[in-house]
Amino acid sequence: MAEDSKYFSLKVYSPTRIFFEGDADMVELTTTEGEIGVYKNHIPMTAIVAPGILRIYKDGEVKEATLLEGFLEILQDEIIVLSESCEWPEEIDYHRAEEARIRAERRLSSDANSNYNRAELALRRSLIRMQLADKYR
Repeated sequence: MAEDSKYFSLKVYSPTRIFFEGDADMVELTTTEGEIGVYKNHIPMTAIVAPGILRIYKDGEVKEATLLEGFLEILQDEIIVLSESCEWPEEIDYHRAEEARIRAERRLSSDANSNYNRAELALRRSLIRMQLADKYR
């Protein structure tokens, strides 16, 4: 990567694999503070990743993936994402995501629900997976 290049190095890791390593000219993702878009030479910072869609831009092309919780470190020429889970659209099991949505909705509607936040997060994760899978079907 050239020093005067518009690209930065992006590394996305999950516990089970190196999800992505390569150059990008912009990245968009969701943090607990909201959506963030990052270009090269962004101010250094760290953030907590919230469930959402990861968009990797390079030369006018966009790659999308689910990104479900983790941590983000932004340096001027490098971004590192440590994620609990990430999937490309073709890796998403739509049927499994739909079943997870149904289970989460059942837990949320139950009066005996002692862990509302966990059920709400499960619902959000399943909806994100279904949304991305639907887009690329």
